Amino acid sequence: MSGFSAFWDQGDAVTRAVALLLLAMSVSAWVVILWKGWILAAARRSLTRAVPAFWAAADLEAGREALRNFDKEDIALPLLEAATAPTQPQTLAASGRTESRLTRRLRDALHAVLHRLQFGQVLLASIGATAPFVGLFGTVWGIYHALASMAAGGNVTIEKIAGPVGEALIMTAAGLAVAIPAVLAYNIYGKQVGACEAELEGFAHDLREMLDKQD
Repeated sequence: MSGFSAFWDQGDAVTRAVALLLLAMSVSAWVVILWKGWILAAARRSLTRAVPAFWAAADLEAGREALRNFDKEDIALPLLEAATAPTQPQTLAASGRTESRLTRRLRDALHAVLHRLQFGQVLLASIGATAPFVGLFGTVWGIYHALASMAAGGNVTIEKIAGPVGEALIMTAAGLAVAIPAVLAYNIYGKQVGACEAELEGFAHDLREMLDKQD
């Protein structure tokens, strides 16, 4: 911590801006990590309970009520609502075969749910990809600033260079510390979203087959 304090005190506006940028990236990443962890865990619980309860219902209305009771995160219920929503007559949405109309509605509803589950993934990927380079830029700039200050004083020695260079390397370590949790969370959450997507696609397929036969 003392090394970072010395680096901050000796740094210029660019060095401090890089440090603040890394801090903002770290805070943003951890907010998304914690929020998505809670959302995806709740989504998996909802799917695990809601889909079996729907298929165990006696009829469609009872299945709808089961989804409302168990699908607290609105993961599977939007698919049922979209598939059973009335279509405005004399519109392009009402044209075509029943199976095609159901497929289109379910696809749109599925994309909307997945978009909600995937929210924040781009931010995690961007932070994971750019934070190491931001930290490296801070290190390079810090070394340049330190060497320029020493050269202006006219007295450059190895002993005087070692301290500022070591302090500047803190920025590289900070960049890695920001990037690694973001990358790990991106990979873990991507796998969880993929699992939810597979379950929702199966539910949408079975729902389409059931409603198509009823029609």
